[in-house]
Amino acid sequence: MSNLNRFLGGSPGSVLAKLIFLSLLVGAFLAFLDITPLGLIEGLFNWIASVLDLSFETVQEVGLWILYGAVIVVPLWLISRLFGSRR
Repeated sequence: MSNLNRFLGGSPGSVLAKLIFLSLLVGAFLAFLDITPLGLIEGLFNWIASVLDLSFETVQEVGLWILYGAVIVVPLWLISRLFGSRR
């Protein structure tokens, strides 16, 4: 298997077909909810602005939540990468 196929997780054509299909499903779902990409970007910037407006203690608490989660997530991710199926 070539490095490109290994990186993509399959042949470029099949990966492209899967990505197009998933994009169609996600796009239809977002259209159903009346969510636009620009609205998502604006929402992200508004969220970042509100986080920056919070007190330092709240931001510090969110940082601790990230660290607490990382204690579980990172080792599980590493184990899955080390012992995952090799093609």
